[in-house]
Amino acid sequence: MILGIGDDCALLKVSPDHVLAVSIDTIVEGIHFFANTPPYFLGYKSLAVSLSDIAAMGATPAWITLALTLSQVSPKWIEEFCCGFEVLLQRHNVQLVGGNLSRGPLAITTQLHGLLPSCRGLRRGGAKVGDLIYVTGYLGDAGLALRLIQQSDESTRFNNEKDRNDIFQRLYCPTPRIQEGQALLEIASAAVDISDGLLADLEHILASSNVGATIDVAQLPLSSWLQKNTTSLQYAQQLALTAGDDYELCFTIPALQCVKLSEIAPRCSCPFTLIGVIEEQPGLRLKNDPIDFDHCNNYVCRSGSKGYVHTW
Repeated sequence: MILGIGDDCALLKVSPDHVLAVSIDTIVEGIHFFANTPPYFLGYKSLAVSLSDIAAMGATPAWITLALTLSQVSPKWIEEFCCGFEVLLQRHNVQLVGGNLSRGPLAITTQLHGLLPSCRGLRRGGAKVGDLIYVTGYLGDAGLALRLIQQSDESTRFNNEKDRNDIFQRLYCPTPRIQEGQALLEIASAAVDISDGLLADLEHILASSNVGATIDVAQLPLSSWLQKNTTSLQYAQQLALTAGDDYELCFTIPALQCVKLSEIAPRCSCPFTLIGVIEEQPGLRLKNDPIDFDHCNNYVCRSGSKGYVHTW
């Protein structure tokens, strides 16, 4: 074993030339998704979540096992679920090699295996003082969709039905950044996928690397959908920082690798945005922070864990 519990994947040496990256995820009705979520989207997202872990290590996905726990067996439900699952299987050339079907409260477990060149793999614990912090894609869209499902959100206004559908697509059908993770293998010092929100997941890098950081809230990448359909920039930035479910990558690179990153970027399917810098002083600091955190400067991420933010 090269790397065990505590990162996005375990790393297992299976031959002199290859390392096996292993990730397992369970999503449960009422906790990770709503009871009326269409089965197609459940199939798609259950695989996307695991693929995002593999992407955060820079691995190439290869095989997956699937365990379904169903309160009742519905052939139509299973058919629609499999259609969503199959989309990503084919897109990323992943083979379903086994699984299990049992009765009980609805839950979906996926175990995904990917391959890495020997002695390679992105980890949370490699960031160094002076490294630059980047994110892929755009942040906050999935959080907006989740808020809309959970409550009537007066901070949101949709200009048209297409905008609304696009936002919900980001929640139900996130894009695992497999290509980007593989491209970053040569230059990134640390990486994590953004599932619980940028603040919470960046904290994983900082804790594993024993460093601190400052990020510039004004530099957060916000989609045109998010900016058009929220009443304020501040609200959009809050979603980007804390909402989660984006399944983008947050990564660090040495400053000397900026030229290499600019060469990689045109070959990737999403933008890379510089949002901050790794520092020696412990803690995570926000520059240009528009958010009125409570007087203790506390936030609580989607998973329920608590972090602390010092702003300036």
